[in-house]
Amino acid sequence: MAVHVPLTLEAQLEARALMMSTNNILSPANGEPIIVPSQDVVLGLYYMTRDCVNAKGEGMVLTGPKEAERLYRSGLASLHARVKVRITEYEKDANGELVAKTSLKDTTVGRAILWMIVPKGLPYSIVNQALGKKAISKMLNTCYRILGLKPTVIFADQIMYTGFAYAARSGASVGIDDMVIPEKKHEIISEAEAEVAEIQEQFQSGLVTAGERYNKVIDIWAAANDRVSKAMMDNLQTETVINRDGQEEKQVSFNSIYMMADSGARGSAAQIRQLAGMRGLMAKPDGSIIETPITANFREGLNVLQYFISTHGARKGLADTALKTANSGYLTRRLVDVAQDLVVTEDDCGTHEGIMMTPVIEGGDVKEPLRDRVLGRVTAEDVLKPGTADILVPRNTLLHEQWCDLLEENSVDAVKVRSVVSCDTDFGVCAHCYGRDLARGHIINKGEAIGVIAAQSIGEPGTQLTMRTFHIGGAASRAAAESSIQVKNKGSIKLSNVKSVVNSSGKLVITSRNTELKLIDEFGRTKESYKVPYGAVLAKGDGEQVAGGETVANWDPHTMPVITEVSGFVRFTDMIDGQTITRQTDELTGLSSLVVLDSAERTAGGKDLRPALKIVDAQGNDVLIPGTDMPAQYFLPGKAIVQLEDGVQISSGDTLARIPQESGGTKDITGGLPRVADLFEARRPKEPAILAEISGIVSFGKETKGKRRLVITPVDGSDPYEEMIPKWRQLNVFEGERVERGDVISDGPEAPHDILRLRGVHAVTRYIVNEVQDVYRLQGVKINDKHIEVIVRQMLRKATIVNAGSSDFLEGEQVEYSRVKIANRELEANGKVGATYSRDLLGITKASLATESFISAASFQETTRVLTEAAVAANATNCAA
Repeated sequence: MAVHVPLTLEAQLEARALMMSTNNILSPANGEPIIVPSQDVVLGLYYMTRDCVNAKGEGMVLTGPKEAERLYRSGLASLHARVKVRITEYEKDANGELVAKTSLKDTTVGRAILWMIVPKGLPYSIVNQALGKKAISKMLNTCYRILGLKPTVIFADQIMYTGFAYAARSGASVGIDDMVIPEKKHEIISEAEAEVAEIQEQFQSGLVTAGERYNKVIDIWAAANDRVSKAMMDNLQTETVINRDGQEEKQVSFNSIYMMADSGARGSAAQIRQLAGMRGLMAKPDGSIIETPITANFREGLNVLQYFISTHGARKGLADTALKTANSGYLTRRLVDVAQDLVVTEDDCGTHEGIMMTPVIEGGDVKEPLRDRVLGRVTAEDVLKPGTADILVPRNTLLHEQWCDLLEENSVDAVKVRSVVSCDTDFGVCAHCYGRDLARGHIINKGEAIGVIAAQSIGEPGTQLTMRTFHIGGAASRAAAESSIQVKNKGSIKLSNVKSVVNSSGKLVITSRNTELKLIDEFGRTKESYKVPYGAVLAKGDGEQVAGGETVANWDPHTMPVITEVSGFVRFTDMIDGQTITRQTDELTGLSSLVVLDSAERTAGGKDLRPALKIVDAQGNDVLIPGTDMPAQYFLPGKAIVQLEDGVQISSGDTLARIPQESGGTKDITGGLPRVADLFEARRPKEPAILAEISGIVSFGKETKGKRRLVITPVDGSDPYEEMIPKWRQLNVFEGERVERGDVISDGPEAPHDILRLRGVHAVTRYIVNEVQDVYRLQGVKINDKHIEVIVRQMLRKATIVNAGSSDFLEGEQVEYSRVKIANRELEANGKVGATYSRDLLGITKASLATESFISAASFQETTRVLTEAAVAANATNCAA
């Protein structure tokens, strides 16, 4: 590879301005400081800012940091002593002048000493805490935002010197006695062994299958491992000391190993667990888990067998790392190639389009708050104060930290921001749609190569992602069969996309497919978010208050109910014993139920019959489904279980039948790098979810041998849509149900092309951004959403012509989206009909090879093919710059 040396004065100037470490404090990937201390420095700062009960000099009142340092140096006070110190803080006023403010602070000697190196203009609260790695990063970030580049660089240097000095003074070291093995360990392990022996007996007497036995054993050991590590951490975390009044008091431990992990200097709870807890379950070369775990830890030492089992995991780690570098490098190359020509070309394209940003909430946890998602973006429309018509943030405002504070104070939980995906600039992107230049902290400059920045920001952490496919079995797959929603916080319930009926006991029963339940706190912020399945019974209605820990919804995870929306009498149609249904009696309970036969099991006479339950009134007339002119008739699929008799009276919300759900075995979850590559290559999943192509009423046509015919009839009477679906696919819809375009008909991983076609550009952007972020978030890597949006824009740059109108395009031709836009604008200006088109989603490799420029495509891959095709077609390329 070539080595470039900046020889001329101009070259040296440019290199210094662009490449010098002091000019690159913030990461272009996420806008947070890159220059952050690690290891010894973190440990030193953590040690000097910790407090300790009854340390030497506790309770003194000092005149200032200088006195604190003098006392510490002369041995009259410990670093950790809790004291009162007179502190002078400097705050910027409206004119940017520094104003002094002196007050007495409750703090420690160490924190007062650290305050001496903090630049003027920062609040004291920033050092008045035990500083771990995250807190130090936040401190540098705040310093950069308030004071700018130069003071931050000097401060970072000072932090380093101080951190090293106090790490040396702390005398933190690692001795074998620091690894405290919990007393409960032996007891927990013998309990687990007893449980395993019990499962073994059940297996030998034929009560459980071999697979169940294996899964249960793995579960037992995983649980035991967690209990041992929890006991160990509780033990390490706290120590009992005598306070000034001679009483016992618990405080955070000063154990060296615990301090290293807690400060973020080195190590983690998982590693301490291997040192002092138990090593736990290991995997075989094929990835399956060995059911006898390593109960020893490194302090006790491993025996030969345990050592041998451990070698496999260690070797796999090394082999994986070597493969990972190559794979990650190739992903970066494809990303750079697809995005290389995307540059900021104008200031504002003037669009009102944008993306709705909401906090990322999974279950009961806020994974990413709204402020982190909208910081540094430009608002696409006025943000109103919730519940009023007052404008809080005007349109086209760059949201900086102070604006985000304002949004938080007013508990805004959705903001529409400009995005590169919806930018109207023909070639390139406008600065307003991109927003803040993350590495500089101001709005992006014209001419910035945002495509390459985005590609490198996504590709660079690729080596930190895992390579493997996760096999989920045992505990994890059973945890997926949830049967209720229990909220964690108190607040009020908000339901969206909901259709429901009240059942005979007065509870709400959900009859819609994609209902969402959100928990709103007293400030109107969304705290938790859950999906509620069809047939769930709600304990609380919309807008009702709930307490933390309350269960708000229940359902049966193993069967899907058929719920009636009307009251009346049940009438069986086409339900003939022996032809379409069979009666089964439960041996244990003596209850009998009817089971619908699969079409394969039916006799010739029953093949064309379609068993259904019809609801009629007392006179025997059809009852209509509310809001439609359709009779309430529920067709039953094969294997459905009916526990009613003909002619029984039922009320709305009652369960007519149950459809057993096939319990999925162990699923493979593709994680890490391969998953990111799949998303950017826009690959179709193996068995994708089936989505409704149009809105309308569902019915089923004539079946073939292995397939069902799904028919969707639009309400306005236009042509129905038909699709053949394999019989083994479980359908989420019943005959006569209304679906909207893009609704899920059969579950599975969604294909991005379907989302684009049925739900539009914004939906597919949201899908790809969220899925990519999930992978990176799992590894603790932060990447700003806008980088992923830049790549999505490049994946969406082609369109297929549906109807040429007055344009020169051909029907079915694939052209650059920008070309269609420009042509349509010219045609419409002349009063002619523009072309209609559909957007295409191309994977990054395909998108790179399909660029207008054959030189760009040839430099990427398949050079001979690209050049021969270009020569045959006599292509010309404009070198636009």
